[in-house]
This record gives sequence, C-alpha cells and structure tokens, in this order.
Amino acid sequence: MEFLQPPGWARPRGYSNGVAASGRMVFVSGMIGWDGQGVFHSDDFAAQVRQALLNVVAVLAEAQARPEHIVRMTWYVLDKREYVAAYKEIGTAYREIIGKHFPAMTAVQVAGLVEDRARVEIEVTAVIPELRNA
Repeated sequence: MEFLQPPGWARPRGYSNGVAASGRMVFVSGMIGWDGQGVFHSDDFAAQVRQALLNVVAVLAEAQARPEHIVRMTWYVLDKREYVAAYKEIGTAYREIIGKHFPAMTAVQVAGLVEDRARVEIEVTAVIPELRNA
C-alpha cells in the first residue's frame, strides 16, 4: 500500500489524498449505527459512528481483512454541523477501532438515509495484500 502525497501539498489531517494498492479487494456496504441484529442503541451521532466502524471491522474480518487494509472510506452524514461538532468523539472512536490508519476518505452531506434513525453511513473499500513467496 502506498499513500499518495503530491510534493509541496499540505499534509491532510485524518485522511490521505490517495492510496495505491494491489491484492484481493473487499467492498463493504454502507454500515450504519445499528448492531448486528439491526437494533439502534443510540441516536447520538458519535455513538452511531462508533457502531458503524465496529460493523465495518466485523465485515472486514469475514474476508480476513483488518482495518489497516482499508484504502477508501466514504461517509454519508445527514448534518455536516453535527459531524463537525463531534470531531473529537469521532476521532477517539476512529483511533480505538481503526487505529492510526488514514485511507483516502470523503464525507458527504446527504438529504436522507434509508434507515430513518441512521445519522451516518460509512462504506469502505479494502485491499488485502497478496502474499509473496520468499
């Protein structure tokens, strides 16, 4: 995996400008803030982000992928002000669940999500590196 940082550009905070990778690709559908049984435990934005990230990691594990294999994340949020106001809590949850791995990332404010209680939806692309024979 190669993180792409054009010369002279300011280093982004919390994401990468781009990522080049090769290997087995894993595509994770948009994960929202409910548990594996489809139950919301909170309407709090940061709490839903935490659960959505846990859901992403659980799906990745099914492909023997880990958070450090994520190359792209897209966040769909209902309210960018709510997202910005929760930066600190989001950052804490992100580092606890994903670690200090910052893939290419986009956040988009949307008019609505399919699940009425959902405040955020996160989709992910991961690439598991190919094993090389020694």
